[in-house]
Amino acid sequence: MALLWVFGAVVVCFYQVTSETVSFIKSPMSQTTVTGRSTGLHCEVVGFPVPEVQWWYVEGEEPEETIIQLFDGARKDRVRIQTTYNTYAASTIRILNVTRNDSGTYECRASNDPERNALRKTPKVKWIRSQANIVVFERPYILTEPKEANITTEVLSCNLTEAPSPIKSHHWTRNGKVIEETRRSSTVAFTEYKVEKTDTKFGGEFSCVFVAATEFHKSINLSVFPRVVAPKHNEHVTENDKAVLICESSTYPDIDDWQWYFTDDSLNKKEITENEKYNIKTLRNKTTLYIHNPASNTDSGTYTCQGSNQIGENFDVITLRVRSRLAALWPFLGIVVEVIILVTIIFIFEKRRKHEDLGDDDNVGSAPLKSESAANHKDKNVRQRNCN
Repeated sequence: MALLWVFGAVVVCFYQVTSETVSFIKSPMSQTTVTGRSTGLHCEVVGFPVPEVQWWYVEGEEPEETIIQLFDGARKDRVRIQTTYNTYAASTIRILNVTRNDSGTYECRASNDPERNALRKTPKVKWIRSQANIVVFERPYILTEPKEANITTEVLSCNLTEAPSPIKSHHWTRNGKVIEETRRSSTVAFTEYKVEKTDTKFGGEFSCVFVAATEFHKSINLSVFPRVVAPKHNEHVTENDKAVLICESSTYPDIDDWQWYFTDDSLNKKEITENEKYNIKTLRNKTTLYIHNPASNTDSGTYTCQGSNQIGENFDVITLRVRSRLAALWPFLGIVVEVIILVTIIFIFEKRRKHEDLGDDDNVGSAPLKSESAANHKDKNVRQRNCN
């Protein structure tokens, strides 16, 4: 029994020590934004047990300030709170479509006291708190010129009127990416950007960005004639395999209609529709044609991919060659024939050479030896001398 009391005392002491270690490892940072946007705050807390996290809104000034707890779905479903508990607690609050009334002080609270939410008792461990401000400015008016641009436009401009805070700098972006050469440290509320080449590669959503207490921006859409490109203009596939033809586009606005056409060797052109043989998969600015079980005599030819947007249409062509499955045997058969011809030539040459060598050997056997010839002449001379 005494051991149980000692163990209980140790547990209580351990809990008291660890429960006092609740602390912020990441505090919320103040935000500045404009009406109509979304903004958020984030905090992370560590402790044992893992502490609970709450969000509160401080309204008014001391000593008449009021504190209101915020829940997910508050303010007509514009408040979103997401909290995760693992080895530590992490919580994020987001406010959608902010208004001027959303300006104020927001408080992240954390505690792991088991009686922290008791209404009739004073918590043993107080809530730790970290505050941050959200400042909401009225969205300023930015005059753009032109409002909608096309391929003939070269100069885009923005004029910011009634800036709510002093301007520090400005720059331009294209499709969300900063155009680095446009960065300027300037307090002037006017900026312009000259599009050097207004062709199909330079379309997109251009935005002028003014940096003050927060960022103010306005977009100008530069629409251009569509540009359709096939990464590979020649494709080869074996008969009964699957052929894959691809066309892409980096046009703004996006291609809203893709079509495929097939032109055979007799220049007969027909539109391709999806069926058991053809399958068409279209993604954002990309189309893929799948041809199942292609035949060399019917599917070889030219395939045209055509894309169109609100400005116009463009196309590119791909040549498909379907090889017969027996085509792979022809190189092998050619090698075999070459080997047979070579062996035949070598055999004939060796046979003829052997025959010639045998003929030479017969002639050598019938001719008199040098030593015998010399002996005969010697005897003949001797006989002549005896006659004299």
